[in-house]
Amino acid sequence: MALKPVSLQCKSVFLLFFLIAIQTSSSTPLFSSSSSSDFNPPYPKAISDLKEAIVKGLGFQADDFKVSGFDLRDAQVGHSVAYEFDVEIDNKVLPFKLLEDVNRWEYVDLPIFRVDNGLVEKGKSDPSLPVLAPFQLAGPMELWIQDAKDMRISLPHDVDAGVLKKVMLADGAVVTVKGARSVSLRHPLEFPLPLNRSQNGFASGLLTLAEQLRHASRTQGASLLSLRIVGPTSLTAPTSSSPSSTNRLKLKRLAPGLVELSSTSKALSTIDLQEDATTLLTPSQFTTMWPLPSVNGSNSNLLGFETLLSSVLGPKANKKGSFKLLKADVSAQTFLKIGFGVEKKLKEGDGIDFEGFPAWRTKPENVRMHFEVLAKVDGEKIVPERVMQVNPVIVEDTVAPNVAAGNVTMSKAPIIHPPSNPLTL
Repeated sequence: MALKPVSLQCKSVFLLFFLIAIQTSSSTPLFSSSSSSDFNPPYPKAISDLKEAIVKGLGFQADDFKVSGFDLRDAQVGHSVAYEFDVEIDNKVLPFKLLEDVNRWEYVDLPIFRVDNGLVEKGKSDPSLPVLAPFQLAGPMELWIQDAKDMRISLPHDVDAGVLKKVMLADGAVVTVKGARSVSLRHPLEFPLPLNRSQNGFASGLLTLAEQLRHASRTQGASLLSLRIVGPTSLTAPTSSSPSSTNRLKLKRLAPGLVELSSTSKALSTIDLQEDATTLLTPSQFTTMWPLPSVNGSNSNLLGFETLLSSVLGPKANKKGSFKLLKADVSAQTFLKIGFGVEKKLKEGDGIDFEGFPAWRTKPENVRMHFEVLAKVDGEKIVPERVMQVNPVIVEDTVAPNVAAGNVTMSKAPIIHPPSNPLTL
C-alpha cells in the first residue's frame, strides 16, 4: 500500500508540537515544588525570632512536637497604653506592669512584616508610631524633651523656639502635650504615709500625696518634679470655653534648647499645706490631680491605681512611714496577636484516656493544641508578652439512628400501646 505524501499544513503542525516539547522539557515545570512558597510565604526575621523564643520557652523543641501556624495573613495589630511602675517598700522593689485593653484589632501591614522576596498582603499601611492621647501638665516642673525636632509651641500663637531639649514650667503654667509616645519619671520620688483613702468613689489618697508633692516643689531649694517626654509634636496653651479667661503663656529663653513657660494667672488652687496637717480632700475641693489637671479624683484608672497601691502596702498604708516610687513609665504600645498550633504524636504512656470515646470512631494518632500569642512590637523586634491556650471550634458528631439505637431492626423493637383516648373517633 503506497504512503500518501504529507501536506505542508501537517508539517507545520508537527513542527509546532516538536518546538513545544523542547520548550517544556527545558523550562521549569508548571506545577513544581517551588510553587508551594506562594501558599506558605517565608517568615520575616521578627516572626522567626518570635517563633524560636516561644518554642524554647514552652519546651516544644523535642522531635515529637510539630509547630505550625504563625501565618501573618491571620495576624492582627492593635494599640494600647502600658503602665510600668517600680515601688520600693521596706527596701524591697516591687515591679508592676499594667496594660489597657485593646479597643480594636486590625489587619495592618507593618514594616516588620516585609521579607526580602515578598510582601504579605494586608490592609492599608500605617507606618506611624502609636501615640498617647493629649494630656495636660501643670507646673512647677521640668520637662526633658526627646526626639522632637519639629515640635510646635503655641502660646496660643505659634512661637519659634528652635529645637528644645528642656522646658521649665513655672507655678501656674499649664500646657497641653500632643503626639507624645511615652512619659516617664526621671528621678525617684518619696511619698509619706498614711495613705488616707476614702470609700466615696474618690481617689483622695493619691490626691493627698500629689498635693504634698506639689507643696514640696514650691519650697526654696527643693528639686522639681522631672519628666521625660518622648516624641511630642506640640506644646500648646489649653483652650478655655470662657471668653473672659486668658490662658496665655510667656516664653523666656534661658539657654540654647532651654526655655521657661510662665503664666500671670494661676489656673490651679494655691492653698498652702501646713506641715503635719491633715488635708481635707472631697469632690468639691482639689477635684483635679496635680500635675495632671485633666484628671479628676473620680477617674477610673486613678481609683484602680489607688486600690492597687493600698493592697501592696497592706497594713503599712494606715501607719506613719514612707515609700518610694522608683520608676513610672506610661507609653503607647503596638501589640500583635497571632495564633499557632502544636501537634504531638501519641505514644504509650502519654496518659491519654479514651474512656467514653465512641467505638465507631477511629482513635486519633496525634493530639493538637492551639495557642494565641500576645506580643509587643518593639522597633524591629516582637517581644512575647503572654501565651494563652485557646479552644478550637468543637466538632459535633452526626450519628445515624440505627447506630444510636444499636442497629436493632423494627421486628425486634418493643410494641408500646398508648392509653386509649375516649375522644378518638
